[in-house]
Amino acid sequence: MAFSLFTSKNRIVNLVVNDHSIRFLELKQTNPPGAQKWGERLLPPGIISNGKIMDIDSLAIILDECIDDWKIKRRSVRFIVPDQLVIIRKVTVPAEILEDEMKGYLYLELGSSIHLPFEEPIFDIFPLSNNGKTKDLLLFAAPEQHVMEYANLFTSLKLNPIAADISPLALYRLFHELGQANQNEKLIIVQFDLTSVNLCIFEDSVPVVMRPFALPFNSEQWDIKRDNLGKVEIKFIGDTNDLVLQFEDIFKELLKLLDFYRYSLSKEKQDVSRFLLTGDHPMLQAIKDEMKERFEAPVDLLSLDAISNGKTGSLPANFLLSLGLALKEVK
Repeated sequence: MAFSLFTSKNRIVNLVVNDHSIRFLELKQTNPPGAQKWGERLLPPGIISNGKIMDIDSLAIILDECIDDWKIKRRSVRFIVPDQLVIIRKVTVPAEILEDEMKGYLYLELGSSIHLPFEEPIFDIFPLSNNGKTKDLLLFAAPEQHVMEYANLFTSLKLNPIAADISPLALYRLFHELGQANQNEKLIIVQFDLTSVNLCIFEDSVPVVMRPFALPFNSEQWDIKRDNLGKVEIKFIGDTNDLVLQFEDIFKELLKLLDFYRYSLSKEKQDVSRFLLTGDHPMLQAIKDEMKERFEAPVDLLSLDAISNGKTGSLPANFLLSLGLALKEVK
């Protein structure tokens, strides 16, 4: 699953670009695979907003500097499509539609039996069931214009984009690689980042519904610096009531999604069995503690214990998404 736009190459660099940062990670070919090296550059507000590039000239200058600093010129890259651009939707099609005809059929149905909030999508599909008359599929879609804007930017800077992925799949891939996934599990991944939150419910290994949300971000309320090893440290220095209100809004949305899943999506009216909390928000432990107070299902942080170290020390928690992306298509 994910967006198969490109062809494959060796020596792949994995890029995660969001509203507030650019991160890269290179995989170490070990068993189990680990991180070889990584780097991070924070972005000024306004260059990317809700996953969309707003100032491509400034982004190109910053990314070009990163390419030099990280010594990744002319490398092949995978990248994450921003959560805010991605739609996951279940669709039903006639059973007689062959696999190699499926994407053409879906394109023809856009705007009639299949409705998306944007035109000219790029999409991938995942088969769910076939009763002989109809097939159920999961449709992963994003606006081609915005996805290709990232791909074209990389190409213009002499990088070679080979694959685009989505964050829930990358995170679940890492979760599974670490041996933390359970069979027949109803899992919700809560990705709590500095400027956004993404909620995604999995049945076994299949994402069935996803909801992204923006978090208000005021740079004046945060103290951002680097430690002696170059690691970015972010500390909230504003009014804590502002954070409390933000978190409260997200918990309300989380509760709505759980109710929607129980009463509309789950065939057996089941609840999720576990929360998996991850992300780059500096208050992740406090968020976990609050979730444990509010919800009955257990709340786990995506563990770093089984991840090997790379050349630049222990892998920071905010690079877990990058590592999950790096595991794509690793045999």
